[in-house]
Amino acid sequence: QVQLVESGGTLVQTGGSLRLSCRAYGDIFSMEDLAWYRQTPGKEREVVATISSAGRRVYYTDSVKGRFTIERDNLKKFVYLQMNALKPEDTAAYYCNKMDGQLWPWGQGTQVTVTS
Repeated sequence: QVQLVESGGTLVQTGGSLRLSCRAYGDIFSMEDLAWYRQTPGKEREVVATISSAGRRVYYTDSVKGRFTIERDNLKKFVYLQMNALKPEDTAAYYCNKMDGQLWPWGQGTQVTVTS
């Protein structure tokens, strides 16, 4: 069983930057393609960015391209999301998990709030 712990979210002004971290506790982290998701109240969770198991392939949803960067450290079992040029519409709870297949139990998420 993998446990996910997200951190790094906070209140930030428009145009600011944040770096989110997700620590995975479990044995199979390095074998999985991973993703950062975000969710706002009343909406479904959406994929923000994905990264392949070795970190060679990444994907970004259109709204964050050029502003967000996903990275991973398989030795430390972390996945990161560098968020630059933040906009109010980036306000959401952010989660990490597998990219597809049977997802791991969701962590508590980390709240990002971007003020205008």
